[in-house]
Amino acid sequence: MSKPIGPYTPAKRIGDWVVCSGQIALVDGTIVGDTVGAQVTQLLANLSELLGSHQATLDDVVKTTVFLVSMDDYADMNAAYIAAFGDHRPTRSAVAVAALPAGALVEVEAWAYTGGN
Repeated sequence: MSKPIGPYTPAKRIGDWVVCSGQIALVDGTIVGDTVGAQVTQLLANLSELLGSHQATLDDVVKTTVFLVSMDDYADMNAAYIAAFGDHRPTRSAVAVAALPAGALVEVEAWAYTGGN
């Protein structure tokens, strides 16, 4: 798991909730992938690993926020997002931003609930 690139906690468990800071496609301090699709694939793998360290999975994610440098990449992001989440569909917001850390094209934050129904 990559170290955070800023003064923040990557994830925090509060009771049945795991709140994850925005994830980018970092591996060993370097952005992986030169397309939004490739970066989403990597950052969701990072998110899955981070959730696992708190006894949660992508299936527990109930809300995400996607930050895109360009809304022109929305379809590419959706394709990689669906590939990772499968039929599970967390609630989601997607917003355009001027820039992201480390030159990332996309960032995703997530909230996961592990308490069952």
